[in-house]
Amino acid sequence: MLKTLRLSLAVLLFAGPACAQMPAKDWKAAVEAARPQSATPAAAPQQAGASQLAAVPSASPAAAPAAAADPNQASVVVSPPRAPSEERQELDKLTAENSLVSQEVAKRLKALIAEKEELRIKAELQAEKTKADLSKLDAEFQRLSLENRMLEEKNKRSIEDLTSAQKRLAAENALDEEKSKKELAELRQSKEKLQFENDRLRETLRAEEMKNQSEKQALDLEGARLGIESMRMKSERDKLEDKLARLKTELEERAKKEEWRNEANKEPVVLKDPFKSGVLTVSDRRISLNGVIMKGVSDYVSERLDFYNNVSSDPVFLVIDRCPGGSVMEGYRIVKAMQASRAPVHVVVKSFAASMCAVITTLAARSYVYPNAVILHHQMSTVLWGNMTQTKEQLEIAREWWRRLADPVAKKMGTDLDGLVKRMYAKNSDGDWEEFGDRAVAVHWATDVVEEIQETGVRKRPDDEKKPNPGLNPWALDERTDEKGERYVRLPRLDPFDLYWIYNPDRYYR
Repeated sequence: MLKTLRLSLAVLLFAGPACAQMPAKDWKAAVEAARPQSATPAAAPQQAGASQLAAVPSASPAAAPAAAADPNQASVVVSPPRAPSEERQELDKLTAENSLVSQEVAKRLKALIAEKEELRIKAELQAEKTKADLSKLDAEFQRLSLENRMLEEKNKRSIEDLTSAQKRLAAENALDEEKSKKELAELRQSKEKLQFENDRLRETLRAEEMKNQSEKQALDLEGARLGIESMRMKSERDKLEDKLARLKTELEERAKKEEWRNEANKEPVVLKDPFKSGVLTVSDRRISLNGVIMKGVSDYVSERLDFYNNVSSDPVFLVIDRCPGGSVMEGYRIVKAMQASRAPVHVVVKSFAASMCAVITTLAARSYVYPNAVILHHQMSTVLWGNMTQTKEQLEIAREWWRRLADPVAKKMGTDLDGLVKRMYAKNSDGDWEEFGDRAVAVHWATDVVEEIQETGVRKRPDDEKKPNPGLNPWALDERTDEKGERYVRLPRLDPFDLYWIYNPDRYYR
């Protein structure tokens, strides 16, 4: 029996983890079945009798003879109390151990049930999160599907518009062809009419010639008479010409005076060091660089640099009002012409210099910018066309141009090409790094900030007859009327990084 109890306890201890998956009702039944059974009912009375016998006091020796003398009284044998047997002690010990084990098992069971409940809740939470994620993905899928359908409809509409435009152009071509045929027919008729008219005129001229012969004789006679009259008129004409000559002299003198007043009548200021105390003095040795740098611009700049170098070694000024950049080859020739010039070339940026023009400004030995002028650097761009090998070759050429022109800029800034590109995209997600003039000097894109520029080379009064920029005069803009009947004018397009700062309460300027 002891072995059986020990085996039951071992089973309960090792079966604990497995019982975590068992329902609570089945688990409790298993624990009750594993507990040791109490003494059998038959043994209970014996234990009770033993206890009662143990509780009866022993009879004294004096009472024994009296009891023995009474024959009707049953004899009672009082046995001494017995000590519990070893088996009973072992059973009680196992019962106590079983109780402790049951409590430990119950405690572990409670912890396992709690863990099971926690795992169930976590599983349900994870299922809800998965369901929510699936809902979001489904919504995104629906949105993308809708966008795809919209794009398909837009493409269909664009194709329909192109088809209708093609048909319209075909009809217009046919109409133009018919008009040309009609014009050719009219020209043929005009030609025939002119030939007939020429024939008629020739006959008329022949008749007129005969008439003129007769009239000529009469005119000769009249000419002799007029000769005398002409001599008299010649004398009067000489008097008039003398008077006109005096008036012409007065007019020429007045024009010379006006021309003299329209000029500065003093020499431009030419300084070896033209920049002092924030003031830049620009002489007439000046070259303008505005608009897109395209074919012919490098010739324009180089020829003037050569001329000024042949005159003297005084500074030459490359003045940039607005230049968005342009051709790499043309810009490279300008850079080389500046570097080869014996006369120092001073680059002046008044408003805006970008791309290739920004490279020219940065690579110049001396460059000046207004504080609010804008300089912009970015990677060069190109269009590649051809097969894979051809586009690869073209890309290598573009990279080589980038290295040759951008590497000197990066070195002047104290970095390398990779560092320059990294700073470009750190400033702007498109890689367009622009700075105002004072900040451009701080990053070594220019050498000096100029507060005042004195153009001493402007010696003639500007032409008052020259038409001004339409943006400077509101009356020069075309006035229109919108669908509500309100009048307005359309402002011209601004240059990059420029803004309108205009008082416009009634939206007249748009």
